[in-house]
Amino acid sequence: MNGAAGCQGGGGGDDRGPRWRRPWKLLALGLLSASSVLAAAPGAGAMSKEEKRRLGNQVLEMFDHAYSNYMEHAYPADELMPLTCRGRVRGQEPSRGDVDDALGKFSLTLIDTLDTLVVLNKSKEFEEAVKKVIKDVNLDNDIVVSVFETNIRVLGGLLGGHSVAIMLKEKGEYMQWYNGELLHMAKELGYKLLPAFNTTSGLPYPRVNLKFGVRHPEARTGTETDTCTACAGTLILEFAALSRFTGTSIFEEYARKALDFIWEKRQRSSNLVGVTINIHTGDWVRKDSGVGAGIDSYYEYLLKAYVLLGDDSFLERFNTHYDAIMRYISQPPLLLDVHIHKPMLNARTWMDSLLAFFPGLQVLKGDIRPAIETHEMLYQVIKKHNFLPEAFTTDFRVHWAQHPLRPEFAESTYFLYKATGDPYYLEVGKTLIENLNKYARVPCGFAAMKDVRTGSHEDRMDSFFLAEMFKYLYLLFADKEDMIFDIEDYIFTTEAHLLPLWLSTTNQTISKKNTTTEYTELDDSNFDWTCPNTQILFPNDPMFAQSIREPLKNVVDKSCPRGISRAEESLGSGPKPPLRARDFMASNPEHLEILKKMGVSLIHLKDGRVQLVQHAVQAASSLDAEDGLRFMQEMIELSSQQQKEQQLPPRAVQIVSHPFFGRVVLTAGPAQFGMDLSKHKAGTRGFVATIKPYNGCSEITNPEAVKEKIALMQRGQCMFAEKARNVQKAGAIGGIVIDDNEGSSSDTAPLFQMAGDGKNTDDITIPMLFLFNKEGNIILDAIREYEAVEVLLSDKAKDRATIFKGKMIPNYIIDSNLEMENMDQKLSENDSHKQNSEEATSASQDVGAVSEEPEEGENSDVNDPDSLSPAHADSDSISISNQDSYVPGTDEASALEPACTQGDHQPQEQKTETESNSKVNWDNKVQPMESILADWNEDIEAFEMMEKDEL
Repeated sequence: MNGAAGCQGGGGGDDRGPRWRRPWKLLALGLLSASSVLAAAPGAGAMSKEEKRRLGNQVLEMFDHAYSNYMEHAYPADELMPLTCRGRVRGQEPSRGDVDDALGKFSLTLIDTLDTLVVLNKSKEFEEAVKKVIKDVNLDNDIVVSVFETNIRVLGGLLGGHSVAIMLKEKGEYMQWYNGELLHMAKELGYKLLPAFNTTSGLPYPRVNLKFGVRHPEARTGTETDTCTACAGTLILEFAALSRFTGTSIFEEYARKALDFIWEKRQRSSNLVGVTINIHTGDWVRKDSGVGAGIDSYYEYLLKAYVLLGDDSFLERFNTHYDAIMRYISQPPLLLDVHIHKPMLNARTWMDSLLAFFPGLQVLKGDIRPAIETHEMLYQVIKKHNFLPEAFTTDFRVHWAQHPLRPEFAESTYFLYKATGDPYYLEVGKTLIENLNKYARVPCGFAAMKDVRTGSHEDRMDSFFLAEMFKYLYLLFADKEDMIFDIEDYIFTTEAHLLPLWLSTTNQTISKKNTTTEYTELDDSNFDWTCPNTQILFPNDPMFAQSIREPLKNVVDKSCPRGISRAEESLGSGPKPPLRARDFMASNPEHLEILKKMGVSLIHLKDGRVQLVQHAVQAASSLDAEDGLRFMQEMIELSSQQQKEQQLPPRAVQIVSHPFFGRVVLTAGPAQFGMDLSKHKAGTRGFVATIKPYNGCSEITNPEAVKEKIALMQRGQCMFAEKARNVQKAGAIGGIVIDDNEGSSSDTAPLFQMAGDGKNTDDITIPMLFLFNKEGNIILDAIREYEAVEVLLSDKAKDRATIFKGKMIPNYIIDSNLEMENMDQKLSENDSHKQNSEEATSASQDVGAVSEEPEEGENSDVNDPDSLSPAHADSDSISISNQDSYVPGTDEASALEPACTQGDHQPQEQKTETESNSKVNWDNKVQPMESILADWNEDIEAFEMMEKDEL
């Protein structure tokens, strides 16, 4: 997203190109003027130029670390796997579901990074990268890919690369040989995506085969019926740019038709759109609406299509939707999903991390106050967890714990700084840099967070991390003189690719008639300026943004008291709901009769669960239907709360010995007995030892090797508690049980808890943790390589300042006497020597199985349906769905409301089969340990800089 895109629509005019260029530049000047006023204001706490330069150089070093490791260990694969130092090749790794649809064997990360290289002043590296793309990348692969991801990442990456290539060629130093090769590849890819649009509605299929299209017998796709709104509505910038660059109008025509169809299918009374739509009928499949996953970039592209193409209809549509968003979805500082037909009812009690882009879009719109409020709320969540969880509740608890290094929050931070000039946002950016280096940096790149609560890592580094994160962070700290071109001449796509504004006057083959129908007149404040000036964006007061942030600075820690919902508020002092979820008893005939009146059916499942389903059309009246919706929402919230209270959080196993030094963090399952690590913040630290017998089911025969150590044992053949008692008797200070299911991994299986044996377990005082097979083998392989391996068992990963407190620190990890000037000097030297240095997403709830051993031959007791009460019974026994207001897609049914839909009570062990090659064996990988150590040594200077502030 480009900071200058906040121009609002004025009148018409035929000379749209010149009319457009002038306001764009005027807005840029307005933002710069405001920045100057605020930055110079006394008491504003402006960051020094030296500090900004140091942070900018640090961003460059971080990018070099990520990019060079991708090129060395992964290229030509699509993405880098930073924990195992190898490339991710689709089909050679265990499937991750829809996430893998972004991979097409077309060197995704390199293409996605092309224009980032130029933004970061790495023109020589850019020239080399373009030559590699032209020479090595093949787009004619027999592989099924996501139309949405391929458009924004690959097509957008090629177009962004072409845009900056012709700019560099005009400057005369680099790319003199370039003759539009990237544009030719973009056009080839565009034609490969067109078969997806072969539907009666004009909405594209969600997937396409790059070689065979959609309906070809060998395509293996084309049977889908649904797509997300963002998937169909995030095409216009790339497709229109391709048409303008090439003079071939068909791409822009197809993208416009898809947008037109979505607009016509909006819910007319609320002016909202749903998350998922049927591509053939246009019916809304998922009828919840928000600004996060599934819809987000649809709104973004409406505003930016107006910016790039100058078509007033796009602005009118955006403003219509924006008015509805602020009326229903915005509940400052929260942004909560609602039902499109009943927008006064919230559809969720949690928010996903993709909505972090929205404050940036509000800056472009010119609505600064709510942007500041939401951004500050998100920042408080980050300060609590170090990163933004994939989803979090309205009371700021973690809902989905993953964080794949998403850039949306950095994006909004950049735009808020551009709009306000408030140095506060530079400090926010500094925090992001520190957290990335402290918690996500690994020897071979940056690893996504498996769980923000424990600090455990996931073996992935998505291409968008290089495409977006480093762009926004560098631009945040860069001054105009640091750039080799004027960034205000370009607009950012949703993947932060650069498209030049002069496309608005090039190859205008599409009629710009206003296709917006049934346009609703809105508040004049949506349209009363052509370009926002500083008085409209914010008063001439350097304390303005701070005054908005101040009431929110403790919102997460104190957790705002939950007020009544707008639906409850609308009832006023009217009649109370006929039945509250907390009072419901499944065995009460009166309650069942009330449910029937509200259109709620109760179904007894064979496995003992009770499923609640609501059909609003079966309710006795519209008021009863609303009562039913409210009851379902309360039930979901109650069930989720109860399950979270019963579910222990994951733990962390952190390898702290040489050569890891705390860099490798493994997600571990807790035990329902033994030491509670959440109450012992220091954790348990010790060297590991393998016990004999390995299953730990009888007296330990090597107690001398186990004493004062953390015992490693294999799962199976006896109860977990029995293993714990045996190793504790042998003198162990802790225990790690490793899964015997070959290939199991925390990447693909839900969190596993070790239950007791049904007896009193107070005699067990040592901590016990569970590792899946893949994570356990990382420790076993490290033992084979280094013999002495020391680990830390804790509730969450510790930074190295805590790990090495009071201990001798290896001098090649840190030199605490290093001066800041020396760090900057070494950093710049390091930069000069290095030449060639992501709907929604598939997030899974980490609610898993609670298991007792032995598993063989045991059956779980089912709940008695007649005595079931969700207020008192195990919430795992309740499954809730609302078929009128929410129908989950096939890929989301188990994730969107995991506290309710993951209803199987599973005392038996959880088994997840993955390919055998998912086992981590450091002796057999392409990347040997010696090479990893060499990579480590290359990062010493960066670690010195990172640790200076810690120790």
